[in-house]
Amino acid sequence: MKLRQREPRQKDEKRLAWLRTQPCVICGAINTEAAHIRVGSINHGKRPTGMQEKPSDKWTVSLCNAHHREQHAQGDELKWWASKGMDPFMTAIRQDPLK
Repeated sequence: MKLRQREPRQKDEKRLAWLRTQPCVICGAINTEAAHIRVGSINHGKRPTGMQEKPSDKWTVSLCNAHHREQHAQGDELKWWASKGMDPFMTAIRQDPLK
């Protein structure tokens, strides 16, 4: 039996720094954090990540501290994003500073 090797995390400090200068995608607040999307999506090529693992920096969005904490407290990440009427994967893709 051959075990599949985990994909290494892709780090992008420039993206994270840029995201922290952007407004919160939920409320528009200006003091934001780069929030990683942990849940996976086959349609977007994003695999899920466990609690011991951080997703690649490609899968981040700008959230204010309050919304970042609220999202973690919810527990169900997709349900939280749906309650905001947003697709986190498309939000991360649209927040690419190179586009």
